[in-house]
Parts: sequence; C-alpha cells; structure tokens
Amino acid sequence: MQAVVLAAGEGTRLRPLTEDKPKGLVEVDEKPIITHCLDRLVELGASEFVIVVGYLKEKIIDHYGDEYRGVPITYAHQREQNGLAHALLCVEEHIDDDFMLILGDNVFEANLEDVVRRQQEERADAAFLVEEVPWDEASRYGVCDTNAYGEITDVVEKPDDPPSNLVMTGFYTFTPAIFHACHLVQPSDRDEYEISDAVDLLIQSGRTIDAIGLDGWRIDVGYPEDRDEAERRLEEKVPAEASSD
Repeated sequence: MQAVVLAAGEGTRLRPLTEDKPKGLVEVDEKPIITHCLDRLVELGASEFVIVVGYLKEKIIDHYGDEYRGVPITYAHQREQNGLAHALLCVEEHIDDDFMLILGDNVFEANLEDVVRRQQEERADAAFLVEEVPWDEASRYGVCDTNAYGEITDVVEKPDDPPSNLVMTGFYTFTPAIFHACHLVQPSDRDEYEISDAVDLLIQSGRTIDAIGLDGWRIDVGYPEDRDEAERRLEEKVPAEASSD
C-alpha cells in the first residue's frame, strides 16, 4: 500500500525551531518528525512514499533523497498551503489504489496497523484513527460523530462548539474516491480546503468510514512544548498501550 506524508508546512508556531528548516525536519528524540512517520509506515508495509513538500522543500528532498529504508520516495510540491484537501490533491496523479495518509507533524506510538487492516478488509471506503480528548481541547481538531457500528457519520473541522470529544488523529486510509471529494470542496471560513469537508462529502455519498480507537498515544507537534512532551514519552519508552492523557 502506498503511503502519503503531508509535510509542506512552515510550522510558524514552532519557531524558533523552524527558523531554518521545515516543520517536518524538527527533531524529536534526535530524529526528524518525518523520520518517525516513515519508520512507522515501513513497519506497516508501505510500498512507496509520496511526500508532499512546500516550505523549504529542498531541505527535505536533500535529507531523504529518492528512497528511505529501501522504499522509493516520490515528491509532490504544494505551492501554497491551502489546507489538507488541497495538499492531498497534489498527490492524486501518483496514487493508483488504496493508500495510507499520515500528517508529517505527528509522532505515533499507537495501533496504526488496526487502521490498515480494516482498510484491507474492504468493508470500508476509509478508516481513521481517532481518540477521545478533553472537551476543552476538541476545538483544536477535526471532531467526529459515530454511530452504533463505529462508523463516522459527521466530521467538523475545529468547531467552536464541538459536538463530541472524539477527534481525528492524523492517520487515515482511503480509496482514491477521496480525490473526487477533494475536488468538490469549497474554501472554509478559514479560507482553506479542509479534509473534513471532503470526508463529509464521502459520507453524504454513502461511503463507509470506520473509526478505529487509538490504543497508545500520539503527539501533534504544533508547539515547542509538544516536541518536548513527545521526546519525554519516547525517552521514557511510554508503551503503546499507555493512555494518551
């Protein structure tokens, strides 16, 4: 299965760590965040990496070259950072079947393999790793509603009044149907093309999207203190079954 890594961001909230490098090359436990992502994807059997680059893209390309751990790398350039749905369309021409998608600013010690396994069962059109967060933090993320079967019925991006505290974590599997949905997305109130809106279009079209509960932890490295927390967990070897709180 191909694996897409979104790593075009500038990481302004991570400054001064990103003054001379893109967000994905910020080191966590002596390895760039992207390397942590690629290592997990290798474990999941990735057949090819497609890395979306943008800000200081040449530094990422120079660092990784044309392969990582024997897995070939293709680069796609997102010229303007206009949201995750926009970023995903940058890879459309390179994807020919079901694929994994990981946000290149997340560090995972969690059950990503369960998401891949669900996609391979061909019961669902997509599968997302989701987690429950404190209610006062839910507005930072894409918030999900699910039905009694564990299927996602609604997704709202960074809502002021979250309908639940179940959020998307930054690891997904999709069929190529997601690209058609991304083409239909209109700019949000934030003037971005949101992946949550694309997902909502998939749901409205009758596609099945399964929610897989996070077993372990993940850190969205948005601020310097997030990097510090990820390093602490990795250095202490916090196990995958540990709580994400």
